[in-house]
Amino acid sequence: MSPATGSAKGSGAAAKEQALVALRRAILAGDMVPGQRLVEAELAEQFDVTRASVRAALVDLAADGLVERIRNRGARVRTVSVSEAVEIYECRMVLEGLCAAKAAERVTDAQITQLLALGEQLHAAVQAAEPLKYSELNRQLHDLVRDISGQDTAAELLTRLNAQIVRHQFRLALQSGRPQVSLGEHLALVEAIAARDPQRAEAAARAHVASVIEALRAVEGSGTGRA
Repeated sequence: MSPATGSAKGSGAAAKEQALVALRRAILAGDMVPGQRLVEAELAEQFDVTRASVRAALVDLAADGLVERIRNRGARVRTVSVSEAVEIYECRMVLEGLCAAKAAERVTDAQITQLLALGEQLHAAVQAAEPLKYSELNRQLHDLVRDISGQDTAAELLTRLNAQIVRHQFRLALQSGRPQVSLGEHLALVEAIAARDPQRAEAAARAHVASVIEALRAVEGSGTGRA
């Protein structure tokens, strides 16, 4: 975002939100990497807002677990270790299971059609060896299940948790053979919700997250999982 030439820097709630959105997007997209210093003056210039607006945005990002603020040393993008990512996924397991069970109870015929269509697209992405497309469809599937579940509190918690492990998710998506493993898990989840079977849906969601945890631990054991 280029500064507006000759205009005063933005301040107040709107400027803080502008900086917050831009910083969150950059961190989640990987444009800002774990451990990278976040210099208020540079960011204020980049986003054409005041340093106070950037500082307020960094406070919010720290609360979300995306930024680490160090006394007398400023802020940096927080590094999430594999072991911490595993803990986050263990929390996710419970919440994803809840959402899957509720989705199976509430799902409509139209939503079942959406789920089945996503399942077919996931299968096609694996067949075409398109891991990035598969990763995006994976995200869409989980988002749809949460929307169907109507569990707003669980969905909000999951959004915050997922933001902290986005780099680990990206690495797993590119891991050789991983999409083929998770495809069956996702299709089992789709089938259980489509069958309106809450217990099977919860078990499928938990089994999928447990598989992700196992994959993360394998990465850590190989010595390549340090963020």
